[in-house]
Amino acid sequence: MSVADVKLNAFVTTKSRVRRPPALAVLCVLVAALLLTMLLAATVGAAGIPLTRLPAALGLTTTEPGNALASRDQLILWSIRIPRVAVAAMIGGLLGASGAIMQGLFRNPLADPALVGVSSGGAFAAAGAIVISDSRFATHILFLQPYLLPLAAFMGSLATTIILYRIASRSGRTSIAIFLLAGLAIAAIANAGIGLLVFIADDRQLRDITFWLLGSLSGATWSKAATLAPVLVIGVAAMAFISRGLDVLILGESEAFHSGVDVEQLKRICIVLVSAMTGAAVSVCGVVGFIGIVVPHLLRLVIGPGHRLLLPASVGLGASLLVGADTLARTIVAPAEMPIGILTAAVGAPIFLLILLRQRGLVGL
Repeated sequence: MSVADVKLNAFVTTKSRVRRPPALAVLCVLVAALLLTMLLAATVGAAGIPLTRLPAALGLTTTEPGNALASRDQLILWSIRIPRVAVAAMIGGLLGASGAIMQGLFRNPLADPALVGVSSGGAFAAAGAIVISDSRFATHILFLQPYLLPLAAFMGSLATTIILYRIASRSGRTSIAIFLLAGLAIAAIANAGIGLLVFIADDRQLRDITFWLLGSLSGATWSKAATLAPVLVIGVAAMAFISRGLDVLILGESEAFHSGVDVEQLKRICIVLVSAMTGAAVSVCGVVGFIGIVVPHLLRLVIGPGHRLLLPASVGLGASLLVGADTLARTIVAPAEMPIGILTAAVGAPIFLLILLRQRGLVGL
């Protein structure tokens, strides 16, 4: 076993002689779980669509002209359910991958875009864009109006990530403790800024800002799905180029450099990727926490820390979890809808606590 393998296995605490399942089997299970979750999400809700009527609703079978029930099913499925399921799957995949990349970059399984303030930075910038869009200044940036919100969320996430990295890095080394503490401080600053924007916002702006704070997929549309798709495709394609670098980076920046990895270029690519993926997710659904930290950690327990499999697997598991969480959020209190950020926090926070206890050796997982 090489030094790199030893370091990789040290990234997580694992029992000796753990037998890893084949990579192809893991990916097949994740794809099957995602398809089943998406099928369930498309058929359940305030207006259910039984499986027997699903082929007709999808247009796979012909229906009698004037069949009002079939027309209703098609309207619900293609106008509401499918775009919402697609948006939830892509956002879950983006958040899961963002968490895995950030944890690999900082060599810490507790790193998460939401926990260290990257999501809060994006939400603060998005809230600022909401307030600015109704001001006199908006007349000077009319050409940016269709892209103002996602662009602001991306820039906010990018700025937060760069500030975090600058604070935590010194003399070629990254202090994880400083990184986490700086993340908490930046998140507090971003939340204070959001509080100020809430104070000066009018009623409509206040509703929009509250949307970002609690997280929701109720506004999912085909156009938003089209906005997320290229970000996800580019992110998945980039994973093939950064996975080896992240594996070697676990050895340390100096060792990675002597192994032939352009460390600074790898850092820049990872920072832009995390910012773009987190910013795109925040711009559509607001702040949804704990997906980025829970997904990679659960996967490391099963498939190990190698990023070649961990990154695409994080996309699949993140997509399944968020589609399932959104289905639960819109059904458990139907006809009302629970903000999805509340649900992911209620489930993710206890798991995060277990991770901390496991690192302290107080529980065995």
